[in-house]
Amino acid sequence: MNKAEKILPYKSSGKSKKTQVAEMFDNIAGKYDFLNHFLSLNIDKIWRKKSVKLLKKSSPKIILDTATGTGDFALEIYKQLKPQKITGIDISEGMLNIAEKKIQKRNLSNIIEFQKGDSENLNFPDNYFDAVTAAFGVRNFESLTKGLSEMKRVLKPSGEILILEFSQPEKFPVKQLYQFYSEKILPLLGKLFSRDKSAYTYLPESVNAFPYGKNFKKILEDTGFESVKIKQLAFGISSIYYAVKK
Repeated sequence: MNKAEKILPYKSSGKSKKTQVAEMFDNIAGKYDFLNHFLSLNIDKIWRKKSVKLLKKSSPKIILDTATGTGDFALEIYKQLKPQKITGIDISEGMLNIAEKKIQKRNLSNIIEFQKGDSENLNFPDNYFDAVTAAFGVRNFESLTKGLSEMKRVLKPSGEILILEFSQPEKFPVKQLYQFYSEKILPLLGKLFSRDKSAYTYLPESVNAFPYGKNFKKILEDTGFESVKIKQLAFGISSIYYAVKK
């Protein structure tokens, strides 16, 4: 078990991490997009665009977006790649309700489908998808290795995995500024706007505990992925991980 799997949104609830994460995102779903864009100064949109560009060369046709949340990554995938089908899954019904409204507004229900699902127990056959993606979701897994193994299972041979996740800046002064912002400012603003202080205390704690960079690369390789590439964004505040199924 890595340290990130031990970080819980509501430490005194006694429920499993998976249940707590689902409840947390249900609680903040209505404010999630606003806070995401506001707290990142809209940089999160740029990160998604840069991530999806890594799939352009292969142009996958059948794509699974795990921990899809409110669907922004799935929509960016559609915008850039125009695949035949995107399936987005998430354990939070509150987040999925917002995602569903987005695709209905854009008349994309025939291409993008959202459904409630557990990324660690995927309800899809082996060797089914051309690509599997996740944006800011894998650090919330109850079992990271189980989630990654499931992603690998449903990928076709030579299929691609693309993960966008927070990491940690390591150079002065970005490291110190980011720590101050995430540990002091972020929980305060999160509580002010979402009324769920725990959610925005959990965020920096889960980021700090996540095995980013070379450590995550090793986990991907141990899971059975190869050709792992890492691309740091914004001085290491987030990172893109790209790999291929053996």
